[in-house]
Amino acid sequence: MLKRITLLLEMIKFSHTLFALPFALLGMLIAAQGLPDFWTIFWIVLAMVGARTLGMTLNRIIDADIDARNPRTAERHIPAGTVSRNEAWLLVLASFILFEVAAWALNPLAFKLSFVAVAFLVLYPYMKRFSTLAHIVLGLTLAMAPIGATIAVLGQVTLTSLFLGLFVLLWSAAFDIIYATQDIEFDQQHCLHSIPARLGHKGALKVAAILHCVAFASLLGSYLSLDFSGGWFMAGIVIVGGMLIYEHWLAWTARNPADIDTAFFTVNSYISIVMLVSVSLDALMNW
Repeated sequence: MLKRITLLLEMIKFSHTLFALPFALLGMLIAAQGLPDFWTIFWIVLAMVGARTLGMTLNRIIDADIDARNPRTAERHIPAGTVSRNEAWLLVLASFILFEVAAWALNPLAFKLSFVAVAFLVLYPYMKRFSTLAHIVLGLTLAMAPIGATIAVLGQVTLTSLFLGLFVLLWSAAFDIIYATQDIEFDQQHCLHSIPARLGHKGALKVAAILHCVAFASLLGSYLSLDFSGGWFMAGIVIVGGMLIYEHWLAWTARNPADIDTAFFTVNSYISIVMLVSVSLDALMNW
């Protein structure tokens, strides 16, 4: 039983919850101007874990046939047969229930909007079959983290949460474009729509750079929209700017998939953590 659970967690790269969870916690801290009560934190964390697990598992199931044809992804758990579709569907059901229960426990608006979030989670895996906007839809699903956490705390959306959501949308769409440069030939051969398949390697990286520039401006907007932000928040923004430049340097000079993995997974995980730590320090010292 433990082995099966471990395989399921490996399938959805559970450790990469680091991408989205820090921005949910960041949105929560800003909305509450500090730490909210224990149960609000508890249900926000469970909602994020449930939503990400649901989205990743659906993506693995829906893309299993495509993954089986792609040499880079053929060893993923469902195409390789190490996890069955039935097991994956059970995980979908469990994570959906977890997400909805957590949203219901937070407040009525969070519960109502949770179904919109689920709709985007279902839509994303299908998007690349007919539109290059798949990268943007991925960004939208991740952008719900800071906005949803703000709704969980305040029961409403704020300007700051919208700026944070826009940052996450553009930041994640850009890093998805960078990651997709590994599959240009495969996507073109199998009529899958991605910006790299349409514009080529250099064109895709230019689009990603533009998106990251606007994302950085959105992050500055979130800082300027606050009356109580401090030096640590700004320090985090400056560090993130440097990390985005480093990510693009890795992408432009990549000679093997390991370089893209570093740009995609490692750098972006650190960006999430840097922003959470910087806002947490401001919360402790200034709010």
